[in-house]
Amino acid sequence: MTPRAKSNTPNAPLNLLGLACAIGVSTIYFNQPLLVEMGKTYAAPASRVMFVSGATQVGYAFGLLLFVPLGDVLERRSLMTRMYIAVIVALLMVSLAPTLWWLIAGSVVLGLVASVTHIVLPIAPDMVSDKQRGRAIGKVMMGLLLGILLARSFAGWVSHIPALFVYAPRLFPKGAFWVTDGWRYVFVIAALVNAAFLWLLGRAMPKLPPKQDLRYADAMRSLWTLLCTQPLLRESSVIGALIFASFSCFWTTLAFLLSSHYGLGAGIAGSFGVIGAAGAMVAPLAGRLADKRGTRWVLTAAMTLLALSYVLLWAAERSSLSFILHIAALVIGVIVLDIGAQLAQVSNQTRIFGLVPSARSRLNTVYMTIYFIGGAVGSSLSTVAWGHWRWNGVCGLALGMIALAGVWHALGKRAREPFNPESRSEHAADSLLGI
Repeated sequence: MTPRAKSNTPNAPLNLLGLACAIGVSTIYFNQPLLVEMGKTYAAPASRVMFVSGATQVGYAFGLLLFVPLGDVLERRSLMTRMYIAVIVALLMVSLAPTLWWLIAGSVVLGLVASVTHIVLPIAPDMVSDKQRGRAIGKVMMGLLLGILLARSFAGWVSHIPALFVYAPRLFPKGAFWVTDGWRYVFVIAALVNAAFLWLLGRAMPKLPPKQDLRYADAMRSLWTLLCTQPLLRESSVIGALIFASFSCFWTTLAFLLSSHYGLGAGIAGSFGVIGAAGAMVAPLAGRLADKRGTRWVLTAAMTLLALSYVLLWAAERSSLSFILHIAALVIGVIVLDIGAQLAQVSNQTRIFGLVPSARSRLNTVYMTIYFIGGAVGSSLSTVAWGHWRWNGVCGLALGMIALAGVWHALGKRAREPFNPESRSEHAADSLLGI
């Protein structure tokens, strides 16, 4: 398959790409601060309802594998439009789930189509020169992380809407599920937000043709080729998966920690997303550091911060601090945790997008599929850890995963990279893939 001549890709605004990422990715994190409320709806214990979060991430991982390679095959604006329509339908399905198992199944579907986020992200480095790749990725990643973190705040507070209905009992009869189950409102309103974004997407996003004439089957086969021939992709994927697994440990169990230890509800759990959003502001800085100091330096800093955040979170819960100091320690821990996660993600994606420019969607598919498998594993294992050892188990599990990522990072440092991405032509990189 011969590559198409490199086209002048329209200069899609990076801010719009960041917004697209934020809206798409937010849908898979709404459930985390709502797990306690969902458990009450279905009279389900924490050990069962926590699998809603893991199911969403499993669906997301499969969506990354199945749908994101289409970004190298199809015109991307129309592809994004169709997938955002599917997101709207999936959000409404989740909002109407009659049983816990229907909710879990709907969460898998929502995760599948929410993978549109990573059809958007690889567009960013196409907009700039190679020397500015880290900065462009950092800017769009800021939108993505804000979507992840603010989704929790949005979900936590919107779920309180039914409390207002006590003032209108005739319009909203007591016992109706749309009154008693406030978490359902989160997904309905999110569907409306996605519908509004569709209009903006159609007006502001230019057409983005694929850079190659490539069949879907060939694109899927090349995923394995990329994984086998790119050591740096394998290294980044494993490190990213372990880091995201540790990150998911905290957010999956936070609502249960706040509920059982402090008697705080979904609104407060969601508010920690606003606090963590401070970490998203380092994304442009992370991109500039990756361009200037190198991605390995940034990754080392990221893992150091992640480890320090969990040490602080663990030590604070074991201490005899006052309630205010406990919450203050949680706040600081969340900020450091999110800064570390953002540094790691920007540096990993900066280096993988430099490997084969014409296959950025497929590179992102391999990386993000493994990354979200890590997140699903972290969510599931943290459920077990919470059930057996509570917060001690969660923090120990997360620190263990960060340690494994550190070992992989240290070993990778000794290996030579297969080639310098700045010194290879796009055609040569395509030849390496046999496409």
